This record gives sequence, C-alpha cells and structure tokens, in this order.
Amino acid sequence: MSTYSILITGGCGFVGSNLALMLKAKYPSYQITALDNLKRRGSELNLPKLKDAGIAFIHGDIRNREDLELDQSFDYIIDAAAEPSVMAGMGAMLSYVINTNLTGTINTLELAARSKAKFIFLSTSRVYPIPYLEQVAYTEGDTRFLLSEEQTLPGMSARGVAENFPLDKARSVYGATKLASELLIEEFREFFDVNYVINRCGVIAGPHQMGKVDQGVITLWVARHFWGRDVAYFGYGGTGKQVRDALHIFDLFDLVDYEIHHFDHVNGRTMNAGGGLASSVSLAELTAICAEVTGNKVGASSVMENRKGDIPLYITDNTLITTQTGWAPRRNVKDIITDTFNWIHQNEHQLKPILNA
Repeated sequence: MSTYSILITGGCGFVGSNLALMLKAKYPSYQITALDNLKRRGSELNLPKLKDAGIAFIHGDIRNREDLELDQSFDYIIDAAAEPSVMAGMGAMLSYVINTNLTGTINTLELAARSKAKFIFLSTSRVYPIPYLEQVAYTEGDTRFLLSEEQTLPGMSARGVAENFPLDKARSVYGATKLASELLIEEFREFFDVNYVINRCGVIAGPHQMGKVDQGVITLWVARHFWGRDVAYFGYGGTGKQVRDALHIFDLFDLVDYEIHHFDHVNGRTMNAGGGLASSVSLAELTAICAEVTGNKVGASSVMENRKGDIPLYITDNTLITTQTGWAPRRNVKDIITDTFNWIHQNEHQLKPILNA
C-alpha cells in the first residue's frame, strides 16, 4: 500500500480533527499533519488527541502566507479551514471571513502548487443564492416545510438542490468567499497543475463540534437539552418548521477516504455532498429527537421575524456524487444526535464551559 503525506488545514477544528484522527486510525503509516490557528474556542482540546495519535501539529494561520512556507511536501492537502458562519460575514468580522476563506485558500493553493499536492476542498451549500432558495416551492406540514414535487428553478427537484442550480444572485459574504475560492481552484488547475475535487457540503454535524447559535446548530441543540436550557425558533413564523439536511462527520470521512484513494474518479469535479432528504430535519423535529435521546424536555421560544440570510429549507441532491463515486450517507439525524450526546456525556466537565456558555 502507498504511504501518503497529508496536510489538513483547520486540523484542530471539528471537521479537520475528525478527518485527521480517522485517517490516522485507518492508515497508521500515513503522515498526517494538522495546521490550525486555534482561534475557535475548544479547538485546543483536540491537541492532546492529535499528539497521542501521532499526528503532527503546526500552529499556523492560512491567512499568513509565511505560515504555509513549509519545508515538507505533501501528496494531498485537505482544506478544512474556514470561518463557517453566515452571520459572521454581516458585521464586524467581514475582513476575517474574507481573509480566511478567500486569501487563506489562495495561500493554501500556492502550497499545493509548490508541493504538487492534490487538493480536496470542502466548500459549502451556501454558494447557492438566497433569493433563488427563497423561491423554492414548498408546502407546510405539521412539523416541517416540505419540498413540492413540481419545481420551476433549474437544478431543483423534489430530491433537493443539484449542482446546476443558478448562481447569479447574492448568497452571503461567507458563501461568496467559498464560491470565489472554487473559481480560483479551477484557475490553479489550469495554470499551476493543481488537481482538485470540490465538495459542496451542507450542514455537517457529530461529535467534537463546538456548536454555536450561528454555526453548529445540531450540537447546540443537543447541548441545550443536555444541560436543560431552552431553545429558540427564529423566523418563518417562529414555528421551527425550517428544514436542513445534516451530514454525519463519519459519512464525510467515508467520502474523503474514497476521494484520496480513487482520486482519478473525482479529479476536476465539483459535487454536492450532504445528508440528503433521508437525513433532513426541521428545528421542531430536532427538538423532539433531542428530547427523546437525552431524556430532557426544554422550552422553545419563538421569534417571528426572519433573520437576514436565513432560508426556509435546504436539501442536498446527492445524485451526481453518488453516481460518480457510489458514496451515499449511511447515518441519519438520530445517529448524529445520539453520537453527539454520548460525546458530551463522556466529556461533560471539559465541554460545559464551552457548550453551556
């Protein structure tokens, strides 16, 4: 078996640390390096686990080109570094979002070009414009909004949003930085021979996520139930019927594992990768499942007004990636909630100052 050297940016974050640990566990001979600026609270908790697993750590920031002028070369670079909050790009953190998600990608691509490394980019479903997502046809059920069978927008069906969904309207600064990064990745392939695959991920969730109101809502919901704190439904009448699909971090690992070892099958592709309809949930349903798993019921307040940047529902159509790779999610929302609950339960003392703040 070949032995690969793999750099994971954002390697102490939720996605990056999980990918690093799972890759090292499955392929002990691989040289895995995690690079992270440790800005997000809780990311420092992953350092001992990475060290114990034999994963190298570089304290660096992708915003600083000098931090990526590394002596070593890599076979693969997995770009999991990002400021992932849509809300962060609407206020004082605007420059941080742009510098991290766009300038940081450029700096990482330059490293990939120098190393001749294959580039696996974790993009986002947020590249799809909000005005078009607001036009998606849906009906209102008892606990959720439901996609209608008949849809008028290109790339939209009862299965969800496909890759040919229109891209010519606003999507949030966060989404714009990720789409701009996608465009630049293709430029680096054409002019600097950087081979790549782009995964447009929906909501990713599971153990080790430091969930907040603006990002990581499933973990936040589990934490609120664990410690008996109320939740809130924002917008769309305050009923909690807005829907997202959710991808278990273990399912994302399965996909990245496939892409590393079958890169020729995905080279140059941009594909959606989400939980899909079978792993979708409304906020109201999320509350009910969390109560079932944790054994705790909490109150739910309502805020009637929509927040800027919110959408009523998003479901990933995984048809292309499943056809291309055979990959499809194997875990559902209850699996995500159960695994997240067990993680919080096992690490309550460490996590309480972060997740119950």
